[in-house]
Amino acid sequence: MITILGPTATGKTRLAAAIADQVDGEIISADSRQVYRGMDIGTGKDLDDYDINGHRIPYHLIDIVDPGYEYNVYEFQKDFTEAYEAILAREKTPIMCGGSGMYLESVLKGYNLLKVPENESLRRELNKKSNRELKELLKAKSKKLHNTTDLTDRDRMIRAIEIQSHYENNPGSQGNNPEIESVLIGIHFDRLALRQRITERLYSRLDNGLVEEVQHLLDTQLSANSLRFYGLEYRFVTDYLTGKLDYNTMVSKLNTAIHQFAKRQVTWFRRMERSGHRIHWIDGQLSLEKKLAEALKVIKAKGY
Repeated sequence: MITILGPTATGKTRLAAAIADQVDGEIISADSRQVYRGMDIGTGKDLDDYDINGHRIPYHLIDIVDPGYEYNVYEFQKDFTEAYEAILAREKTPIMCGGSGMYLESVLKGYNLLKVPENESLRRELNKKSNRELKELLKAKSKKLHNTTDLTDRDRMIRAIEIQSHYENNPGSQGNNPEIESVLIGIHFDRLALRQRITERLYSRLDNGLVEEVQHLLDTQLSANSLRFYGLEYRFVTDYLTGKLDYNTMVSKLNTAIHQFAKRQVTWFRRMERSGHRIHWIDGQLSLEKKLAEALKVIKAKGY
């Protein structure tokens, strides 16, 4: 397998599609939000990026569930495996592409996740605790939180503690799936260039209907409280539409939050490297043609 990764706004999809065009590949998205239908602008699906040389590169795990459904890494791993095996059966090259660290590592490290049932007695006990107590308990149980909203929403904290408690009581329930051999290619920009790209992309999304997309979701599918937890764009735009923020403040806070998110992604990828993953970084400032040439050089050197 080939894996294309990197922080937000680095052009991963476009490079993955260009590689797929050269190696007869299909792309499996490793994005925790692009699975949701109707969340297009805020999640950055950019489906036109899959159009290369007059044809569309096949892609998987985009637009597969409705907003409101709680999709998770367990379901991603299951859906990924189905897509991966189907691609191999067609004698095509699977290319995983995304920036959601936990989703990427669930495949690359072969997590063996269980579908954790609800524990009513534990939930009753946890509901007696304050948010601060829940936060401290969760931090103590899980040293590698991948989703910061687990520490800002009470229901998510309780569910996360429930999952960690299940694993503690069922040792051996993680880490037994075989790892998939993959060459990892990352796209890198220096900090200032990445900040500029993030800001420019945010303004482009606002100009192209982000606010209207969020309003439509509020009008037809989700409550404001639910929508806030589908990512930064949906959280801050919802706060604007419900009168909690004025427009300029919303844009400023959202821009800052996305920059901080990108920094956390970079930190995640560095941790992946420290844990043994070899990531071949390509300069994002290069043209698409030069990035493609660099990527193909790495891929061929690995015998793919």
